[in-house]
Formats: sequence, structure tokens, C-alpha cells
Amino acid sequence: MMVSFTINVLASLALARVSSAIPYSEYILAPSSRTLVPTSTRFVNGSVSNAKALLASSPSSGNALFQGKSGVTYDFGKNVEGIVSFDVDSVNGTGQYIGITFTESSLWISPDSCDGTADAGLDDPLWFPLDGSGTYTALPQYRRGAFRYMSVVHPNDTGSVSISSTTVNMTANPAAGADGLRNYTGYFHCNEDKLNRVFYAGAWTSQLCSIEPSAGDALVHLGVINSNETLNYTVSWYNNYTIANGTEVLTDGAKRDRLVWPGDMSVAVPSIFVSTNDLTSIRNGLSSLFVLQNSSGALPYAGVPFGQITGAFSFTYHLYSLIGLYNYYVYSGDIAYLTAHWNQFKLALAYSLSFVDSSGLQNVTSSADWLRFGMGGHNIEANSILYHTIQLGLSLSTVVNDTSSNANWTSYADGIKSAANSRLWDSSAGLYRDNETTTLHPQDGNCWAVISGLVANNSQTTSISSNLASRWGPYGAPAPEAGATVSPFISSFELQVHFIAGAPQRALDLMSFMWADFMLDDPRMTNSTFIEGYSTDGSLHYAPYTNDARVSHAHGWATGPTSALSMYVAGIQPLTVEGKTWQMAPRPGNLTSVEAGFSTGLGDFSAKLTRSNSSTTSTAQGFTYEFSAPAGTNGSLSIDEPGCEGSVWIQEMGMGTSTTGGSIGLVNGTAEVSDFTGGTWRVKVTC
Repeated sequence: MMVSFTINVLASLALARVSSAIPYSEYILAPSSRTLVPTSTRFVNGSVSNAKALLASSPSSGNALFQGKSGVTYDFGKNVEGIVSFDVDSVNGTGQYIGITFTESSLWISPDSCDGTADAGLDDPLWFPLDGSGTYTALPQYRRGAFRYMSVVHPNDTGSVSISSTTVNMTANPAAGADGLRNYTGYFHCNEDKLNRVFYAGAWTSQLCSIEPSAGDALVHLGVINSNETLNYTVSWYNNYTIANGTEVLTDGAKRDRLVWPGDMSVAVPSIFVSTNDLTSIRNGLSSLFVLQNSSGALPYAGVPFGQITGAFSFTYHLYSLIGLYNYYVYSGDIAYLTAHWNQFKLALAYSLSFVDSSGLQNVTSSADWLRFGMGGHNIEANSILYHTIQLGLSLSTVVNDTSSNANWTSYADGIKSAANSRLWDSSAGLYRDNETTTLHPQDGNCWAVISGLVANNSQTTSISSNLASRWGPYGAPAPEAGATVSPFISSFELQVHFIAGAPQRALDLMSFMWADFMLDDPRMTNSTFIEGYSTDGSLHYAPYTNDARVSHAHGWATGPTSALSMYVAGIQPLTVEGKTWQMAPRPGNLTSVEAGFSTGLGDFSAKLTRSNSSTTSTAQGFTYEFSAPAGTNGSLSIDEPGCEGSVWIQEMGMGTSTTGGSIGLVNGTAEVSDFTGGTWRVKVTC
């Protein structure tokens, strides 16, 4: 039910802005200083005296003494990154060395190697020949992109080295400055603490993936070392390729690949928006992609140098760049940037549409995607993303006042939707098939069919949500199109499916057992960032790779819960640029309290929901929902409280006063209310 609900007020009411001291900052994993010190020891091997002297909690006096072949594995307590330094107090013996190894996962702790970045093998340690006392610092190209564990190794059989301190200079997220890593503009909190941890782990993951543009590209052996090799030696590594202009750029992963991948941005960008709002890294990443567009309109599979080395084109990642442009504009309000790239958007979309054949569907002729298998033909994922991108183009066309392509785009969109539903919908399975020639029902294509609105009706959405959930295993939602794989990337889209389908508790359950219980709390994980992918049996093997050691444990494409918690659970949804038009649509599931907020250039948005336990006629509980939006904006309210046949009371609040409110009834637990203006509002749902 849609109701126009307007309250006249006697005076304009000021909106209380979110405090500069962001709420719930105790959950923020980012440090207050860029100088990092380990918090505990994991292993001590050989003769090491006072190993704990190098910990953050140790007194300033005292040294760690390494005698003979020995070493200590230090634990930072979370995934970190940066350039290592250590202070040597004394050296006893000639030809003495100290080695440093790094790993994200405890699986790859070793005195002889780091975890991997190449298609095969493990990475070299950093070896420091010692010529006496002093400070030893790794060269900038040897900043390690992500690690929780750092081993300090004395490889000599004789002699000793006394070390007074070891630190890491964090270089990620340079736009935050020297002391601004914790200056979040967004927050989230609910009564289920594991979900709070998931929100902030997603934010920290994205911070680690935002790097100095000159410190990119961890794939230094791409095309040289192959995945079918077995190496009996460690391989060199470094991070010193310039992948973009500017001061900071968003990459796929902190350790690897340290490249701009548009697909990864589709998940990472909304999560950045609701937490740190670090738009600089997003803009620079997009610019690095659009500058590579060729005359046909094709955009690169990934940024430099990957695209030049492989020459691959991806039908989906090409479109993800356009989705990224849309998201950046909506979140930033940067109309000049959108206008400057509008013709490129149109050219790129025309290139995609040129592959639509007589079936009405795009015929995919390249296998390149997110490393799934079997991409090609009339693929449901690619066609759903194309359908979605057309809708975004139609929206942007009115912004730039260029609707010359709209009739053509609309015709293509109608044809894609009709053909996909007639050719690819499998009514017996309640899911879309990957293409006409397979019985596979992919996770990616079914998720995108719902998100894009390609589904023919709400029953299909409900069916897809239910059937995807029925496939869950103990470690998460499977992506059968990538073998025995759990993909946090595609599962980030699945979260949206369950919210859209009116099944928020499904999404919350998936976040809880997949992201929190496994991806954070499994002892092989970092307890702070999210992994790239793993096996359905819980092993940390990602089917597209043969080298388990190279899997990234800080990958932005795995951060979908961070934006979902703000936009779906708390319900704060900016619909147009910077939230000029918005919708408040809380979907708390069984949570009893939810609070969230974030900022745009127009001001601060916030929402707080509290369960009232007021039900007398049904299992529904009802709730109180207070929300704020900046002055000069307008929006709507969407309520969906299954089983509740009560009413919604709405009242505007502000400056210690309130206006007279009004009430409407719920129909099947739902109500849609329009004509809200910016301000602070209180809604009470009674069942």
C-alpha cells in the first residue's frame, strides 16, 4: 500500500547531525597510529631470550636476544600491512642475518618463506645482512600488502643478534593521513555482536585494499610461473608498479593482486561508502579503467598492467566499470566526473548491446569473469548485469540531459528480460539455468536476475531466495559455477536477494555463520578481514587456483555485509545523488535493536530501530524506528513486518519538540509511505 502522508509543521526543524565522535568506534579495527607493533608471540623456536620484549605491551627497556638458529613468530592480532623496520642493539659474530617472513593465515607460518602471490610456490623471506647496530628497514617495494603473522628469523648456526624493537609502518589508505585511519563517517550496531564485528571487518578490509598507486601489482610473475608447476624454491615478490594516478586507489586485494578490478569494486564501493566514505580511491580506480577504453567501446578486464599482459576481455567486468561510474556519482554527487565520462558510458553500453543476437540475449564469446567456469553463450549472469546496466543508463541519461539512446536501450532491455525468462527459467528447479545448453543453476546469475529486476514476477524472486538457501552447506553458500566453491563475492549478492525477497532473516543467518563464525572466527583466518574464496568442505582451497598459499585474506569483493547491514537491515537507502531522494526500509529480521548512520555531501543519515514486543494478536513484535535525513532532501518509508496487522504511527521530531503525528494501517504487514522531508522522524509499528 502506498500512502502519501504529509505533516505540516509550524517551523522548520533542525536536523541533529551525527557527532564528530562516531558512535561505536570501539569496533573500528583501524589503528590510531600508522606505527604498528605486534601484540603477542605465536611460536618461539630455538634459543630466544625475552622474545616478548618486542611486543606492544612490553616496557620500553629490554631486548630480544636471538642465539644460533632461532626465530619468533609475532602476531599482530589482526591483518595489517606495511613496511617492516627493526632496531638492532648488538651483533655477535660475522656474517649475521635477520630474516622476516609474512603470512595472513596461520597455515603458512614458516621461517623459510612467506605465503604466496604467484600462481605456484611460496614467496621469498626478506633477508637483512647485519653490519652492526642500528635501524634496518625494508625497501618501499617490499611493503607486504597484508599479514597477521610476522616471523623474525636468525638463520645463522652461531652468533647472536639483540633486537630492541620491531615495527611496521602502515602505508595503506594514504588518503586518511597520518592519524585519520579511524575517522569513519559511518557506523552500525545491533544486539547481535557478531554482526557488528562483520560490519567493521568489511570496512577494515577495504582500507587495506586502498593503496598508494605506485605500490601496485603483486602479480610480478604473471605468465612466467604457471599454476601447473611445482617449485622447490621460493619466488621473488615486490609491490612497486604504478597502477593509477592520484594519491590512493582501490584495488581488489591487499596482498594480491593489488590491481584495479571493476568486478571487485561492485561490492567494495558501497561498503566503503557506508563506513569510511573514501571516495578518492574509487574515483582514481575508475579513471584508471576508463582511460584504457578502446575505440570499439571495450573497457578492460582489469587495470594496468594485467590487461596489457593477458589481452582478455570480460563481458561482465566491462559492465562493472559502468556500474562503478553510476555508484560513484550517486555517492559523491560529482556531476562533472559523470559528464566527462558519459560518452564513454554510452559507447561501452553500445558495445555490449552489439552482442545481442536474434534470440534477444547477449551472446558471450569470452570466458573471462570472476574465475568461474563455463562462462559463455546466452549466460544468465552476463545478461542480467547487462539488463541492470541499461536501467542505470536510463537513470543517468536524465541527469546529463541526454535521452537520445533511451528508446533503443529500453527496447533492448525488454527483449533481454523476455528472452531470459522464456529461455533460461527452469520452473521445475525454481532457478535460472546458466545457459540453454546446461542443467547448471548458478549462484551468480540467479542473484543478478533478482537484483537487476530481470525476474518476471515476485514469485520467481521468492523461489530463487528459497532455493539458493536450500543449497547452503556448513561453511556458506555454494557457487557451483566455480566448482566446489564458496564465493564471498557472489554470496555478497545473494545477501541482497534474500532482503529483496522479503526474507531478511535468511540474509542475517548467512552473514552470521558464513562471515562471522567461519570467515572471522575460524583459527586459520585473520579474525579481522575477509577471504577471497574457499572450498565448500571448509578447506582454504579456492578452486580457480592450484596454489592455496596465494589466496587473499583481505579481498574487497567479500565485504558485502557491510553495506547490506546499513542499507537493508537499518534500511537507509540513498535513491538519487547523495541521498537527495531516499528510502527508509528497515528489514531487521529477528534483531531487537539496530542502529546505523553514514554521511554524504548533503549531510548525515541515521536510523535506530528498537523492538517493542507489543504484539497481542500475532507472532510479529512491532518496533520503534527513528530516522534522520538532511534538510532539503525528501524520501519515503517502507515497512514490511510479516504477520503484523496493526498500524504505523508517524511523527516528526526535532529540537526537543515534536509535531502532531498521524497513523495508517498495515496491510499484510506492509505499508509504503511517501512525501517525507528531511528531518528527524519517529515511527512506531504496533501489531
